[in-house]
Amino acid sequence: MSTLSEGQAQARSATEAARERTFGPLYSRNALAVVARGLMAAKSSTWLVLVSGFFEPVLYLVSMGVGLGPIVGNVAGPGGQQISYAAYIAPALLAVSAMNGAIYDSTWNVFFKMNFAKLYQGMLYTSLGPLDVAIGEIFLALLRGLLYATGFTAVMAVMGLVTTVWAILIIPASVLIAFGFASFGMGITSFMKTFQQMDWINFFLLPMFLFSATFYPLSVYPQYIQWLIQALPLWHGVELLRQISIGSFSAATAVHVAYYLVMIVLGIMLTTGRLRKLFLK
Repeated sequence: MSTLSEGQAQARSATEAARERTFGPLYSRNALAVVARGLMAAKSSTWLVLVSGFFEPVLYLVSMGVGLGPIVGNVAGPGGQQISYAAYIAPALLAVSAMNGAIYDSTWNVFFKMNFAKLYQGMLYTSLGPLDVAIGEIFLALLRGLLYATGFTAVMAVMGLVTTVWAILIIPASVLIAFGFASFGMGITSFMKTFQQMDWINFFLLPMFLFSATFYPLSVYPQYIQWLIQALPLWHGVELLRQISIGSFSAATAVHVAYYLVMIVLGIMLTTGRLRKLFLK
């Protein structure tokens, strides 16, 4: 009887503790525990994996911006301002770099933890809630995006492509872009069960990279293609960083920021809901 009473008391205590949380069983305000675990695991990873997503856009910038740039000459940037081709594609490639860093951590990394390591099941057996796990994993993805953005901005400065003090805002704007992709990436990955299904992520990322006005102005496309491109999240990131890079702001700047804020909220809601459905049945 005493054992049963103690078990009932512990269950009652756990239930009461869950009710006292800000969001009930969803959030225990301990997302830092997930971040700390991720940072410890990163120490055992090779640094080549960490920096691999950084070099691709840098190589694109050098090959196309420096190699092809003199042939193309100046192009019309935000507000019609004439800028070099290298200055035109550099912010776009930075947006791609932030996207790549966030997507890698919030898709393939999460896929392994969810389906093979069974890490999230173990976390949710503790006091952690789905929102703790979602926030912690997304924050880890943001750290990679922040590293890529900082390094790429330094490359831009060395190449003489930073010409205004507003360019310092490129780094937090890149983190905002990474946040949007990371929040949705983890939620989408929760639906994937096989490696073949994961390939669909790259299937959508590659066209978005090529056609989000990354290398060419939006005006080169037919009108109906322009509407489709303007609905893509990467296009908003590309345009936001281009405006910041030359200090040319407009009402569209607020629209780009609002797009990502909505994307972040919806992504976190999706990720939290999926983790709760999968592991808290």
